[in-house]
Order: sequence, then C-alpha cells, then structure tokens
Amino acid sequence: MFKDTVILIEEIMRRNGLKKENLISIFFSATKDLTAAYPAEAVRKEMEFDDVPMMCFQEMEVNGSLPKCIRVAIFTNIDEKQEVKHVYLKEAKNLRPDLA
Repeated sequence: MFKDTVILIEEIMRRNGLKKENLISIFFSATKDLTAAYPAEAVRKEMEFDDVPMMCFQEMEVNGSLPKCIRVAIFTNIDEKQEVKHVYLKEAKNLRPDLA
C-alpha cells in the first residue's frame, strides 16, 4: 500500500500543479481490507510531508464496492478558479469513468 499511496499523491499533485507548500491537510479513506499501514504513514515517510496534517478513515462497507481502495481529499491554498483534475488509478477508474 505504501507504493500505491505515494504514486496516487504524486499523480494528484502533478496533474494539479500542487506543491507541498500549497497543502493545508490531506484526508484519506481506505476500505476495510487494507490493514498493513495507514495511507498517511506512507506519505509522511516516503514523501517527507511531516508538516502536513493528515487523517485516515475507514470507508463504509457496501456490498459490491471496489476492494483495496484508497480515496483522498486534499485541501489546498490555490487559486479558486484553477480547474481541479481528479485522479483515478487502476481499478478506481471504473468508479468515475467520466472523470478518469
């Protein structure tokens, strides 16, 4: 999970032109089947985001939902007119094909 979480955050930041200093906080949710580590732990250790507040939550368990899924909400200081580019990787692309 460490590698995939870092890849997701890096891709969100790349597509949206974000820099570490723009970040206010990051919230993660993960499905119940992800138990090896917290997504925030991966970002703190691998990306050195020690000064960015992060929280992790468990996703609702819904029949037929996508397994092993991490969702992210990043709160930033950017121009409010900047278009947000949503990122869906791997099987998560099936969740919102209109945005992926």
